[in-house]
Amino acid sequence: MTKINFDLSDRIALITGGSRGLGRQMALAFAAHGADVIIASRKLEQCEATAKEIEALGRRALPVACHVGKWDALDTLVETAYAAFGRIDILVNNAGMSPLYDSLDEISEELFDKVIGVNLKGPFRLSALVGKRMAAGNGGSIINITSTGAITPSPAAEPYGAAKAGLNAITRSFAHAYAPKVRVNAIMAGPFLTDISKAWDMERFTALAKDAIPLQRGGEPTEIAGAALYLASDASTYTTGSIITVDGGSGGHPGLV
Repeated sequence: MTKINFDLSDRIALITGGSRGLGRQMALAFAAHGADVIIASRKLEQCEATAKEIEALGRRALPVACHVGKWDALDTLVETAYAAFGRIDILVNNAGMSPLYDSLDEISEELFDKVIGVNLKGPFRLSALVGKRMAAGNGGSIINITSTGAITPSPAAEPYGAAKAGLNAITRSFAHAYAPKVRVNAIMAGPFLTDISKAWDMERFTALAKDAIPLQRGGEPTEIAGAALYLASDASTYTTGSIITVDGGSGGHPGLV
């Protein structure tokens, strides 16, 4: 019987938005399976806190402050990562934002550009920079964290949904662009109970979840780890250009949040 290999021993992972929520859980899971982790997020103190958790697992960690919506900042992030570790084997584009607004006509150009920048422009640029180096070296795995909002119209999250739909599209495109040495996949996440859920009407969400989500609840952040480990490891060597849905079966039901 073939043993499925989730081992990440001595691999180098870069995770944006890696200091909290889904990013933090993926960082800890990768470290627990042998990877060293570069944690990038806007707030250095939060990155440093997660880095200490990773080091407690016996792995190396590098906290880096970076705004992924800033084009030039990503060049600096990549140079810092390669200077420290010499390579990146796993890239997780996890950083995202979905700010609240009162009405569509009140969305400012600045807010729209910020949402597109963090959720789409940043992953595009970072994947291009890292993917090129992966393809020229020993290959690697790029994992984009998208949302079921990309495929289901969701009120109060229109720019976010549009950006994540774009991220779904470039997942497939980059899989072709950097094949065969680089695998590029996405995890399309449903409603997870991360920090962002603190802004939800939880009583309303809980009631809706019982009808709209077969598992009748939101996801716990730890429940993203299995899919991420699969895509990061040699367990998925024949998987690329795929979008794996992890949403409790909701199918992106509109109006859940």
